[in-house]
Amino acid sequence: MELRPFGRTGLDVSAIGFGCWEIGGGYGDIEEEEFVRAIGRSLDLGVNCFDTAEGYGMGASERALGAALGSRRDEAIIVSKFGMNYRDKPNLRDSSRERVLASIDKTLTNLGTDHVDVYLVHWPDRETPFEETMAALHEIVAAGKVRFVGLSNFRPEEIEACMAVRRVDVVQYGWNMFDRRMQSEILPYCAEHGIGFMAYGSLAFGLLTGTFTEDHDFGGADWRARQGNMGAIKMFGALFGPEKFPDNVRAVEELKGVAARYDRSLPQLALRWAVSHPAVSTALVGCRTVAEVEDNVGAVGWSITDDDLAEIDAIFARHGVDTTPDFWIEEAPRAATA
Repeated sequence: MELRPFGRTGLDVSAIGFGCWEIGGGYGDIEEEEFVRAIGRSLDLGVNCFDTAEGYGMGASERALGAALGSRRDEAIIVSKFGMNYRDKPNLRDSSRERVLASIDKTLTNLGTDHVDVYLVHWPDRETPFEETMAALHEIVAAGKVRFVGLSNFRPEEIEACMAVRRVDVVQYGWNMFDRRMQSEILPYCAEHGIGFMAYGSLAFGLLTGTFTEDHDFGGADWRARQGNMGAIKMFGALFGPEKFPDNVRAVEELKGVAARYDRSLPQLALRWAVSHPAVSTALVGCRTVAEVEDNVGAVGWSITDDDLAEIDAIFARHGVDTTPDFWIEEAPRAATA
């Protein structure tokens, strides 16, 4: 496993991380026993970063991860998030001091641990002053409940406002071949300030697994069926919306040829691409099975040539895929998002 500096935290994080959104619901059924085996196999193979959130099933994902890690908790860098999916809030978000203090205690109980390595604000709560949120995060660091803190899905100017109160150690954003919006501002900012960058959606929420056909049926329980609020988010619409999905699938089919040159699977190529940017600390990927874990770690230990990186760009251009759309990160939907 490749280990990388996690910003200036002093932690070395695995280039491939384990995302636990799926176990909280939203991707159909997950076999819990297989999830436990997948966590164990990840640790065996050197994966040490496990990302969850209070909002993933309102504690379900945290509880499942804590149980799966069990006695091996000290081998893991646990990242969790708070601040969204609160039904008692009109915008579903709350990053007040009161919520920070209450949420971290629930998270520690769910995970069965006395501390979280990295604790992130899941989405910006613009009804609460950032000064209040960052000061509260500093409190729980001082109390030993959290080692490092950070932000997810914040705009560049919002990161600056938070940094004026307390250092931001780690950030988390969507980043994959289809979604490169962070390359213009966020990734350079992280490189300049030594902030760890976690990429979520590294396989474009399954699109880059290469398993979909143009008429793929996700089933009614899966948000990618373009049902509900999540399907209305612009980036998700650009991936799975009826006007874009067929072109995206055709582009993915061409990418398989690039992967074949390296005798690699398409997910391995996609993950290798995601961690090719020097400012990326870890690329998160959800795993249902041991087999998926073993395939994903095949993304380390090799590199993509400049010519093939250019060919990847050309494939997207041929199919009219806009990888840097001019919209920013949208408002959070009523279902949990990464």
